Amino acid sequence: MTPAVRGGEQTVPSAVAGIINCTTPLWTILLAYLVGHDRTLTAPRVIGLLLGFAGTLLIFSPWSSANQVFTWGGLACLAASIFYAISYIYMDRFLAKRGLSPMVLSASQLSAASGLLFVLLPFGGLEPINPQPTSLVAITVLGVLGTGAAYVLNYRIIQDDGSVIASTVTYVLPAVAVVLGWLVLEESPSRLALLGTIVVLSGIAVTRLPQRARGPQELT
Repeated sequence: MTPAVRGGEQTVPSAVAGIINCTTPLWTILLAYLVGHDRTLTAPRVIGLLLGFAGTLLIFSPWSSANQVFTWGGLACLAASIFYAISYIYMDRFLAKRGLSPMVLSASQLSAASGLLFVLLPFGGLEPINPQPTSLVAITVLGVLGTGAAYVLNYRIIQDDGSVIASTVTYVLPAVAVVLGWLVLEESPSRLALLGTIVVLSGIAVTRLPQRARGPQELT
């Protein structure tokens, strides 16, 4: 999670932060088109992305706090989503197609990030900590699965399907949260959340329809 997102989430509701984060695929397809990286704006791809975003709206239902989008916290989250989109395009254009395995790319990126954090450690990371066993287990699971395995899968998807399709992972997260909350925490999801999950998965499926050669139905 970027500092912009952390700072933004301290001042806006989680639903607002979540829905802004889910604009990442829309920024990705827009910026990829503007810089000439990916101009395959086929109707299924655009419809699928819009469906996915509509599904996340149903899941988060941020109607009562929509005005928070235009606060400094909301703008910080929006900036983070745009930078996420830029990172997907950068990885696709300059890293993923260099013939290196997803494992090597992920290890290199995380090693570089760890080095930068080590340099900054004296300026804000020396506070005393009191680790608990459950905290250590949570950190390990998040590190191995939520970061390590996720980065490898992310690079693999970018290599296979490109930056736009890879960015739709931000649509999956709210749907997974609904399902895990139901299965693990015995939460009762609302009808809107269930409908939104179905719409999200349908939208992602539509974006993954095989790309056809240029024709009259393309939007470009």
